[in-house]
Amino acid sequence: MYEADTITKLLERGRASDPALAAPGRQPLSYQGLRDLIARTARALHAIGLGVEDRIAMVLPNGPEAASAFLSVASIATAAPLNPSYRREEFDFYLGDLNAKALLIEAGMDSPSRAVAAARAVPVIELEADATKPAGEFTLRPSSSASRPRDVIAPSPDHIALVLHTSGTTSRPKMVPLSHRNVTASAVNIGRTLHLTRDDVCLNIMPLFHIHGLIGAVLSSIGVGASVACAPSFDALKFFRWFAEANPTWYSAVPTMHQAILARAARNAEVVAAGRLRLIRSSSASLPPQVMNELEKVFGVPVIESYGMTEAAHQMASNPLPPAQHFAGSVGIASGPEIAIMNDAGELLKSDEIGEVVIRGRNVTAGYANNPEANAKAWTNGWFRTGDQGFLDAAGYLRLTGRLKELINRGGEKISPVEVETALLSHPQVAQAVAFAVAHPMLGEEVGAAVVLREGARPGEHELRDFVGARLAQFKVPRKIVFLDAVPKGPTGKPQRIGLAKVLGLES
Repeated sequence: MYEADTITKLLERGRASDPALAAPGRQPLSYQGLRDLIARTARALHAIGLGVEDRIAMVLPNGPEAASAFLSVASIATAAPLNPSYRREEFDFYLGDLNAKALLIEAGMDSPSRAVAAARAVPVIELEADATKPAGEFTLRPSSSASRPRDVIAPSPDHIALVLHTSGTTSRPKMVPLSHRNVTASAVNIGRTLHLTRDDVCLNIMPLFHIHGLIGAVLSSIGVGASVACAPSFDALKFFRWFAEANPTWYSAVPTMHQAILARAARNAEVVAAGRLRLIRSSSASLPPQVMNELEKVFGVPVIESYGMTEAAHQMASNPLPPAQHFAGSVGIASGPEIAIMNDAGELLKSDEIGEVVIRGRNVTAGYANNPEANAKAWTNGWFRTGDQGFLDAAGYLRLTGRLKELINRGGEKISPVEVETALLSHPQVAQAVAFAVAHPMLGEEVGAAVVLREGARPGEHELRDFVGARLAQFKVPRKIVFLDAVPKGPTGKPQRIGLAKVLGLES
């Protein structure tokens, strides 16, 4: 039984005077204040002709306004949060692919998305925050008004609440529409897994353009009437100051963040001891067992590793809380959707047999938007193929053994190698390029690239990295570029990305 099937209904679960959103140095915004904010935002958006089926691109810095804007827009239209660090070319792709009806951006933010919106005739709506008001409060300032206001239509469970893109092994990222039914189901599943109640406080340090932060931290807390303290961005130097102020009962992060926090934990032992933390959650990338063990030792609470992806509105599996067992090296038991292991022929396998992880359930997207080819490959007999390889043990715990896809997983950020190659190949002196994953002790994987130069060309590694950095976000820029006479290819002529780092001597 699910308590709600739209974000609006989920928001009704919070008691009027209880805090919903908080932030360092700010007064909290109550649930009634949040509901009032959403109602005002609805009137403002409807007045300029925006409604339930319109996609609104959002470019906002991390913090409580990003959380309240997501909840507001998703309750009225379709929210499409974008990474503020994208370059102009990336914004141009995303605004076009989304067919965005408006761009919501922080007032005064200097972003190439503004120029892209102007070139595409996408109306701009500025979000004005006021630090003297409760955390998350904002007003909207549209650049223009529509000729005819939109009729007010409340979203149904099947209306799309959130659209995110997930990189694939082609240069075109796939667009993932998530309905109200999808996101509320995932939020409820996470709340049940972590035994969340109204008394819980989540310290959110995850970016709010990523499914992990949006659903894993914010919506899961809202779903039980709990509170979310929103940090402006992740900063290991400030984490324990925020920790002391927010006094959270839990936080969720990617492994690289956990490692950075551990590096400063010893000098903040008094802050940890004075806190009321009851669990730590990790997701979006594999958590090294050593990190799990050290976190549990330092904080004295269970570390719960979960397995999620955008297409599942985040959570698919999770280790349970004690007294049930949780294991390092396992992403836990099915925690929402059904999970099975499938072979290439579409047959479900038995315990301990290795194959592709497949899922089905209420929180799984109905399909990629405008991409029938990807949908045909992703679904088999009603099961969604995750592209990850693994097995279920006899107790139902899922253990991942590798990725079938060629995505580079840099600290939880999934990067398409073809996207990096496309940027490199746009350099006039680059003839061939192949991008691949290089093992990294903290990030899990880093971006590497091998290039073949045109005859007589002499660009250096730094020049090529700067060239890519001008076109792609910094996390996508190769940290190591190797110059070759020819790119290694397989029998079909495709570049051999998997294992290439070891072949080139970049890994031991």
